[in-house]
Amino acid sequence: MNTMTSPVADFRTARYSIGELHPFEAADQHYVYLVGAGAIFALDEGARAVLAELRERDMTHEDIVTALVGHGHSSADAEDLIRELVFVRGIVSDRIAPAIDPQPTAPPADFPLQALVLNITNQCNLACTYCYEFGADKIATPQGKPKFMTLETAKSSIDFLLAQSGTRENVHVTFFGGETLMNFKLLREVVLYANEAAAAQGRSMTYSLTTNATLLTDPIIEFLADNDVGVTVSIDGPAELQDARRVYKSGKGSYEVIEPRLKKLIARHRSRAITARVTLSEGVTDVLRIYRHLKDELGFHEVGFAPVTNSGEQDYAINGDGMSRVLADFHALAQEWLDYALSNRMHGFSNVSETIAELMQGVNKSHPCGAGLGLLGVSPSGDLSPCHRFTDADTHTLGNIETGIDSAKREDFLSRGHVSAKYECQSCWARPLCAGGCHHEAFVRYGDTGHANLHYCDWIREWTDTCLRVYGAVAAQNPQFLERFATRKGQS
Repeated sequence: MNTMTSPVADFRTARYSIGELHPFEAADQHYVYLVGAGAIFALDEGARAVLAELRERDMTHEDIVTALVGHGHSSADAEDLIRELVFVRGIVSDRIAPAIDPQPTAPPADFPLQALVLNITNQCNLACTYCYEFGADKIATPQGKPKFMTLETAKSSIDFLLAQSGTRENVHVTFFGGETLMNFKLLREVVLYANEAAAAQGRSMTYSLTTNATLLTDPIIEFLADNDVGVTVSIDGPAELQDARRVYKSGKGSYEVIEPRLKKLIARHRSRAITARVTLSEGVTDVLRIYRHLKDELGFHEVGFAPVTNSGEQDYAINGDGMSRVLADFHALAQEWLDYALSNRMHGFSNVSETIAELMQGVNKSHPCGAGLGLLGVSPSGDLSPCHRFTDADTHTLGNIETGIDSAKREDFLSRGHVSAKYECQSCWARPLCAGGCHHEAFVRYGDTGHANLHYCDWIREWTDTCLRVYGAVAAQNPQFLERFATRKGQS
């Protein structure tokens, strides 16, 4: 029998204990990150003292009120603070049911799409040694399947997105590969078709693509700029680092080819941020040097880093010393991001920017990302997958553009990927932002898309704490910057 009552009913007779929260300090201000709500609270001395005492022992309602009044709170303010902390599960009670229900274990039965990733080709002109599509840990099975998406399949994909996106006024298409620009002719026709199709419904369509930049030409750059297509470039840094693994099939490096093309792209394309996406691997871990080159010398607007996806058995996997160096450089760039923010300047380290944006939005994830939820991948043949990383992998197909979504497969994928289904995540304070980590990484490493990325848990917690401290310092010392930052992120 459930003896829990509403937050109002028996709160005066309740005994309280500490809830799920993560304390941190920034700029001489004390905060707690409230796990149940994905929210950040600034603490005055009274609230801090009470929470510290609650970590040592349970307290009655009267104990807490008395303690808060002793620290200068009025009785009414003390009562309000208790109610607020109970509401967000910062403190918990044996008598009071939490007002915020835990995240549901079942995925939504009908969630409108926000985006499609169109893999318009599964072919690539490079042979990157760590490629998740073609390397040793590949899960794709492209044999016998179309190498290039047809215009018919692409148009059907656009129609599918518009039909499956409910009442969303704006939807998004990301073009992907293989190397995306190997099928640029199709990309151009799809943008023109999608613009007309969306406008006919009084809606709008936005676009982005990922490319290795080897096939950029002046006409392509003009088209991307004129149509506000966001561009992410897969690049690993200056020549010797780029050429270590991002090579042609002959083994020749690609840096010399892409450098002049990138400079033209960045100089011409001003309507959207041009982003660099760096894959860190063994021997390519000098984050500071890579960042300086890409941001300061080539002129990228944003630079983001991610360790290579691998089963842990490949020679390009980063060892412990390499990961320690990466994290140290991440911390150095986080401090630089903070210094920029305090002087009202935007920094280009997207690993901080993305986390700060999520903290400001109060993100509390049920799943690591939108894969299978608001986003689907489409293979050249029209097969649907949770995201682009599962394209052409037969065991991960979620339907087809022509026949629709296989609801049972989608539900299974989402149910296993839900954070509440991951035992190890239940005691982790960082789960609102992580939710267990990338589905694809989980499958490659553990053979299960619903497995938590346990090999990155310590890394994620330490990095999330760093970003919380950056956020707290800016909130305390230059809160106006956060308003500008939120506006800019909303427009990107």
